[in-house]
Amino acid sequence: MRSLFHLAYHVHDLDAARRFYAGVLGCREGRSTDTWVDFDFFGHQISLHLGKPFTTTNTGRVGSHLVPMPHLGVVLELPDWQALAERLRAAGVEFVLEPQVRFEGEPGEQWTMFFRDPSGNPIEIKGFRSLDTVYDH
Repeated sequence: MRSLFHLAYHVHDLDAARRFYAGVLGCREGRSTDTWVDFDFFGHQISLHLGKPFTTTNTGRVGSHLVPMPHLGVVLELPDWQALAERLRAAGVEFVLEPQVRFEGEPGEQWTMFFRDPSGNPIEIKGFRSLDTVYDH
């Protein structure tokens, strides 16, 4: 069965969202109206609608850090993750959790970074040497 994940959520400003998702993250824009815009979010569909973004709290434990919950994200292969981390740094994006490795040398070794879009929606991007190891334990 082939599928794509779809997630719809609110943003304050569609133009700011376009600059961030297309310009900074490199996501291809899809269909849109005056009140929403779709993006190809690393192979999955997100729909950004004008409205009040969801409330988050820093209650997700990542190592010794508390990160925003809920959040959305994607898992990339490590070279793509590294390139995106550099792209975000070059764009001056402020990180909630700086790019770093977790579980180094263990099953589940992964790189992670957290940041927010212009409307404050939290995003986590994970990197793995191989996507085949995402569920290893």
